[in-house]
This record gives sequence, structure tokens and C-alpha cells, in this order.
Amino acid sequence: MNSTTPSAERPFPWVGLLTLAAAIFVLVTSEFLPTGLLPDIAGDLDVSQSQVGLLVTIFAATVVVSTTPLAALTHRYSRKWLLIAVLGVFALANVLAAVAPSYELLVGARVLGGLAHGLFWAIAGAYAGHLVPREQLAKAVAVTSMGGTTAFVLGVPVGTAIGQALGWRAAFGIIAASVVVLALLVVRFLPGVDHRVSLATGEVPLPARRDPTFPGVLFVCLLVAIIVIGHNVFYTYIAPYIIDEAGFPRDSVSVLLFLYGGAGAIGLVLAGVVGGRFPRAGLYGMLGGVVVAVAVLAAFSGIPVVVVVAIVVWGVAFGGIPAMLQTRLLHVASPRIRDVGAALLTTSFNIGIGGGALVGGVLLDSAGLLVLPVVEAAVIALALVLLVVVDARRRRLDEPVERRAEPVEREFGSPLTGPIPTLERDDASR
Repeated sequence: MNSTTPSAERPFPWVGLLTLAAAIFVLVTSEFLPTGLLPDIAGDLDVSQSQVGLLVTIFAATVVVSTTPLAALTHRYSRKWLLIAVLGVFALANVLAAVAPSYELLVGARVLGGLAHGLFWAIAGAYAGHLVPREQLAKAVAVTSMGGTTAFVLGVPVGTAIGQALGWRAAFGIIAASVVVLALLVVRFLPGVDHRVSLATGEVPLPARRDPTFPGVLFVCLLVAIIVIGHNVFYTYIAPYIIDEAGFPRDSVSVLLFLYGGAGAIGLVLAGVVGGRFPRAGLYGMLGGVVVAVAVLAAFSGIPVVVVVAIVVWGVAFGGIPAMLQTRLLHVASPRIRDVGAALLTTSFNIGIGGGALVGGVLLDSAGLLVLPVVEAAVIALALVLLVVVDARRRRLDEPVERRAEPVEREFGSPLTGPIPTLERDDASR
């Protein structure tokens, strides 16, 4: 894309972004498929449910260890063709998972999938930033985020239903076939991008640690890790909770996951509507909603109607949080470190996914299912307090900057949260 073309003259790249969203849909479905099929996999391979939960941890740990080195090693390669190669490896990993005769070989397949998944997100996380100008970032991220949200709305519930009807191996096999189809769509519809910093951006290359926006990127990544750890302590083991604690029949798991995912889609829409005008208040409200919903699930697990309502509220509240955090990071990061920022964000998400699944598995074996939503509520509340404190500090730092109107400070903002103009400066949101 020609970077000198005025943004008003550029058509919004709907087809390319929707293709990217479809790829995200398939990969997120595969990543979280074991959560819906946890009892089935455990029974077939004769392992405990916490061991199957550990598959999520292993997958995520692989992403954490490999994403940043792989992103650095492949930085010079075409984003589009690297993405296609990564999808091919991911398809192979799902084929191996589908035919794995033992738990150990299934672990190996998940490790291979984790390698591909991490590099995929390092590419895909920054792709929207290369396709659109800065003022369209929120819109582009919302479009690509539809892939992840739809994975929870349809992908994980449908995958769970397929796994329960045809066997969990069939679900992984269908994922593999879908990835191959998506790779062909990427070849046809996703535009290529020039991801390297040039003089046209107005920025000279610098090591990431010397970029003035890097501390802001690190703060967003820390926040993501805390939030996702809290979320996955409970969400990884949602199927056993639904069956054993809430008392629903086994075939209700896919239905309730569908309700959760559909509510998440509503949350994503709300994030686009509310988050654009009131970015701070919107994020505060969603985090608070998660705390309330999971606390209700802990306290009223024996009342089916309350459980259903709380799961829907949980889905709405959490649904928009990842998109709001990703948008915040893309606004905070300067163009020269967006790829690095996307890789670090992927690492943070997977620290959260893997760490949450690991902590949840330990607590499941030692303290029981009902402690999991309590822990999630406490961790998310901690993240909310941290965010409020940091935003309050930023506002104090911004006030004298606004009076001086210094161009460097306006570009890079405070050392904790990056460029001042990136989050809408609407007093009503404070």
C-alpha cells in the first residue's frame, strides 16, 4: 500500500481484513477446543481432566517461548507469504493431534501448533496497522477481532458439538481442513504489506528498548497478562463446572458455550461503540462486569437460571476487553515497533492463557472447582485497580504537558502509557 496516499482516498480494506479475521477464527477455535472437549479427551486417553487442561498450558508456553525469537528471525520475510507458511504448519499440527494415539504424542502436536500459532499472531497482530492509516486502527482491529469473538460464538461450541457427536479427533481433523482452505483464501484476498520502517514514516530505526513508546507497550502487555491469567484460571475448566457444579447435562456444554460466545459478540460491539468515546470508562466497566459475573457463578452454582444469566453477562463483559487492549497497544506503539509490540502482546496473552490453565489445574486438584471463579474475580479486580491507578497517574502527568503543548510529549506521552492523542481525550470518560 502506498503510504503517501491520503487516508481519505484509500478504500477501507474490508476483504483483506475479513480474510484475516477468518484465519483468526480458525486458529482461536483450535487453541481453545480442548476446553469444550476436556472430559472426552481425558476419557479416551485415560488421563485426568487437569492433564487435558495442561494441554492449553503447554500450547501457550510454547507460544511464550517462541514468538519473539521467531518474529525476530523472520522479520525480513514477506508478511503475507510467511502467514501462508505458518497456516500450513498449523494445519499439519492439527492433523497430528487428530491421529495422536497417546497423550504424549498429543502434547507434541500441541507444541508444533504453538510454534505456528505464536508466529501467526506476531504477524496478524500488526497486520491491520500496516493496512490502514492510524485514524482507522480501531475500526480495523474491530473487524479482525470479529474472528476471535466468532470463534467463541460458533467455533468452540460447534467444535465441541462435533467432538461429542463424532469424537474429539474428528473436530481436530475438521480444523486442519479449514486451515488449508483459509491459506488459499489468504493467497487470493489478503493484500501484501511493506512492514519495514522507511523514511516515509518519519521515524528512524531504533532498538525497541530505546523507542520512547516502549514502556507504554510493556504496561499494556503486563495488564493483558494479569487479565488473561485471571480469566483462564476458570474458563479453561468451564466444562467440568457446567457438568459437575451447575448440574447441567453433558450435551449442554456446547449450548452454554454458544451463549457465552454470542454474548461476547455483543461485548465486542459495545467495545466499538462505547470504547471509542469513553475508552477508560468502557474498559473499567467491562472489567467490573467480569468480576461481578464470575463472583455470582461461584456463589450461586446450584441455581441454573442464575448460572445461565451470569455466563451471558460474563461473555458480554469479557467480549470487548481483548479488542480494547489491542487497540490501546497499536495506538501506544510507534510504527517502528508495532511488530515487536504485537509479538510481545501475543506472548502476554499466552502467558495468561497458559498460566491461568496451570494455576486452575492445580487449584482444581487441591481445592475444587468452586474456588476457580473466586480466584478469577480477585485477579481481574487487581487488574482493574492497577489500571485505575496508572490512568490517574497519567492524567496528572498529562495536565502540565497539555499546557506546554510540547510536540515531543504530545507524540510519546507519559512513560507508562505512550502517545497522549491515542486514547480519546474525553473528560466524560474519566
